Amino acid sequence: MEPAAALGEIGTLLSMRRDGGYRARAFQAAARVVAELSIDELRRLDAAGRLTGLPSVGDKTAAVIHEALTGVVPEYLLKLRGDAAADPSTEAGRALQQALRGDLHLHSDWSDGGDTILAMATKAKELGHEYIALTDHSPRLQIAHGLMPERLIEQLDSVAAINQELAPFRILTGVEADILDEGAIDGDPELLSRIDVVVASVHSKLRMERQAMTERMLLAMANPHADILGHCTGRMVTGRGRPESEFDADLVFAACAHFDKAVEINSRPERLDPPMRLLQRVVELDCKVSIDTDAHATFQLEWHPYGCARAAEAKVPVERIVNTWPLADLLAWCAAHEHPTVAA
Repeated sequence: MEPAAALGEIGTLLSMRRDGGYRARAFQAAARVVAELSIDELRRLDAAGRLTGLPSVGDKTAAVIHEALTGVVPEYLLKLRGDAAADPSTEAGRALQQALRGDLHLHSDWSDGGDTILAMATKAKELGHEYIALTDHSPRLQIAHGLMPERLIEQLDSVAAINQELAPFRILTGVEADILDEGAIDGDPELLSRIDVVVASVHSKLRMERQAMTERMLLAMANPHADILGHCTGRMVTGRGRPESEFDADLVFAACAHFDKAVEINSRPERLDPPMRLLQRVVELDCKVSIDTDAHATFQLEWHPYGCARAAEAKVPVERIVNTWPLADLLAWCAAHEHPTVAA
C-alpha cells in the first residue's frame, strides 16, 4: 500500500470521529509530505531510522509508513476501518450529489481550517464543483481565529487573485457569521454587504432557554445579510456528543421560508444537522436548503454523501437545493436578501 494513501485514509477516518480532529490533521499533514517523496527515498529513510526527521512525521505516522512500505495494510488503518460507519451513500443520495454544483460552507487556514484557500478550491474543482463559498469565521469566534475586518478585506483580495488563476471555477466570498446572543449577525455591516454568501450560525450559549433561542434565530433570519442558517441545532452525534439546542423549529423554519433563506444540511459526520425529524419539517414548510460539507480540510470536501443521503431520505426537491443552481441564479438569490427588488 502506498504510504501517502495509508496516511491520507487514516486522516479521513479520524476526521469522522469527534475525538479525532487534531490527529486527523496530523496524518493529513504527514500524507502531504510523504506524497512528495519517492518510494525509494522513503525506504532509504526508513532503513536509516530517519523518517521522523521529515516535517510533520512523528512516531505514529512513521510506524504507518514503515508498515505500508513492507506491503501490508497498516494495523492502525485496519482498526479504523473496522470502527468506521458504513458507507453513507444511497442511490437517491448519489443522484442528488450529481446535481450539486458547489459547496457553500467551508473553511481555510485563514481561520480554523487546515488547508489554504487555493488547496480547498483546487480540490473542489477536482471533485467537479463549479463554485465554492469560502466561509471563514467572523470576528467574535476568536477561538477559531475569526477574521477581523482588516483580515477579511485582505482575504477578499486573495480570493480575487485566485479566481483569476482558476477561472471559470469561482470562489465566492463569504463568512460564517456568529448569531450573537440577542440575534444580531456578527461582522461589519458594510463588509457583510460586499460579500457573496453569509452562513449564519449559533456557536455560543447553545443551551439558551427555548424562547430566547427561538427569538435569537428569528432575528438572525430576518437580517438582510444572512443567506443560510448553519447547523441549526448545534448537536454532535459522535464521541461524547452534544445535545440539540432547543427552539421552536416550526417558527424558525417558517421564518426561513418567509425571508427566502436556506436551511443548511450539514454533512459533517459528527453533526448530521438538522436531525431527520426537523429536516422533514424543513421540507414540509417549503424551505430552501443548502447541502454543505462545513469542510475544514481538503479531504473533508468529500463528505457530501452524508448530507445528500439525508436530503434524499427526507425527499428534498432538487429545485429547492440552492447549491444545485447555476452560479448566476445563486448570486441573484443571495443579492435579493439585501435588495428585495433584485429577482431571486
